[in-house]
Amino acid sequence: MPRIVYATATSLDGHLADAEHSLDWLFAVDGGDDAIAEGAAFMAGVTVQVEGSSTYRWLLEHEELLEHPEKWQTFYGDRKTFVFSSRADLPIVPGADIEVLNGPVARHADAIIAAAGEGDVHLVGGGALAAAFAEIGRLDAIYVSIAPVTLGGGAPLLPARFDASRLRLMRVHQTGQFIQAEYDVLPATP
Repeated sequence: MPRIVYATATSLDGHLADAEHSLDWLFAVDGGDDAIAEGAAFMAGVTVQVEGSSTYRWLLEHEELLEHPEKWQTFYGDRKTFVFSSRADLPIVPGADIEVLNGPVARHADAIIAAAGEGDVHLVGGGALAAAFAEIGRLDAIYVSIAPVTLGGGAPLLPARFDASRLRLMRVHQTGQFIQAEYDVLPATP
């Protein structure tokens, strides 16, 4: 059965992006290339990517993907990508397998799982989208790279509440300047 895994990086104070929605702070951390390379093993088992429109728009703009659609392969390869957005005018990278979804996560979760086949679903972000999957009991794991940076504000890592009975630490280690932590998400008890 495919798992839905929220794999992301965060600042030490729990932010995915700064107040201007930028991830530039992340790429300035020493050892970032090692952390990305380490994620290749996880990505080898991923067949579907899911992200919110803010994450998608940042990637479009930062990497100039509409002008250079060939760069899409660097980030996503041939994986099916679902983008949750309420915007009707969201541009699509030419040649990429992207489907824009709107409405509640619950309405689309089964189709996303079906599209994954035997692989896993990489929930890229943002945090509110991950929280929506968690709320309906469809978030299986959280893999987080913690960077030695504080942002003082910005997009939160995971704006949801989990008590200690819901998160089980499975693995933790250091890669360069990053702390890598992997948690299984357990079902909520009634």
